Amino acid sequence: MFVRQDSGVLSIGRLLLAGVISSASAGLAPAASLSWQPWQHLAGAFDVAGPRSDGELVAAGGSGLFLVSPNGTMTPFANGPNGYHGAAGAEAYLDVSPGLHVASAGCDFARDDIFILRTSAPLGITRVDASGHATNFANITGVDTLGGIIFDSAGRFDHRLLVTGPHNQHSTVLAIDCKAGIVPITRTAPTVEGGLAVAPLGFGTHGGELIAPDELSGAVWAIAPSGQATLLVQSSIAHGQDTGVESAGVVPAGFVARGGTAYVADRVTANNPHPGTDTILRMSASDLAAAGVLEGDVLIAAEGGGVTIRIHCASTCSAVSIVPTATTAHIEGHLAIVASHLGSRTTSLPAPAASTLAPVVNSNPQGAQTVLRAGLGILAALALLVLLALGVRRTRRR
Repeated sequence: MFVRQDSGVLSIGRLLLAGVISSASAGLAPAASLSWQPWQHLAGAFDVAGPRSDGELVAAGGSGLFLVSPNGTMTPFANGPNGYHGAAGAEAYLDVSPGLHVASAGCDFARDDIFILRTSAPLGITRVDASGHATNFANITGVDTLGGIIFDSAGRFDHRLLVTGPHNQHSTVLAIDCKAGIVPITRTAPTVEGGLAVAPLGFGTHGGELIAPDELSGAVWAIAPSGQATLLVQSSIAHGQDTGVESAGVVPAGFVARGGTAYVADRVTANNPHPGTDTILRMSASDLAAAGVLEGDVLIAAEGGGVTIRIHCASTCSAVSIVPTATTAHIEGHLAIVASHLGSRTTSLPAPAASTLAPVVNSNPQGAQTVLRAGLGILAALALLVLLALGVRRTRRR
């Protein structure tokens, strides 16, 4: 009888414990309401990259380049007579130099220089230095146009600038060094276009490879320095022209631990099911962490509606939807995912500078942490209750 009574106490305890664990797990699950939030208006917005060494992002819009501070102040950049004047409406994606050394060329890319695709003749790369002076960096032949650009921050491509472009129903991948020397990586890669990323070295067997989405098929490819292309994941996102996976970015070290912000451009596109808003969108590190995002993951957003997946690679690769609901957003260019430079974790996004631009819609749920703390408190009380019950039973038996 005593054993049955003890078992009953323990069974109740197990049930209560299961309920506590279940509640805590539910609180830590990805929030169904997770979404990209409007931040700052930028006419013709189509890419955002960086940050520069001063912490500012570089955004590209219909009227040129802008420096964007963490508080949202936007300053026109390189708009003088010797500045950058791109073709209106062109998807001239860009990347900001982190100041990498190219061993094979024996030189460095200057820190904070901006490299921009030139999609009109002659095709190539325009460089804008830190003072805003624009020059031709390299001409590129053998492709129909140019569709992607990213620096090899991991080093497996010798820290060169990687550029993609279509030709003969395939994609050409080129590696360009700091002296404008061009080396073809492959001319037979699958069709890819948009905001490229380079996976961190800890990204399973694909560490250091070029991550390239294909909006037409929904596939996400990993391209090695040898030129071999491997299907990383087949996204479950709707795919097709102006619809499928478009913008990639790597979650950097310190992003979850110290906080930070992810940014992407939402461009107005007429006569489209996803018409866009000409806005830089953003999402906080705390929101992404609550959705299970880890440092070293690759995030990819769809062009049509901003549906976003998280790709994690260890022994195998998997994709999980973290922003499941499409909106009217029309996503273009890179995902710029920036860790805070603060010593402690940032739990909220900085307020925007006073301006006439679109207001911030801030989201910073703390429900998961609250549920977990409550669950631990209940668990401690439950353990004490079980011990007291067992003590009472043993006393009565004596």
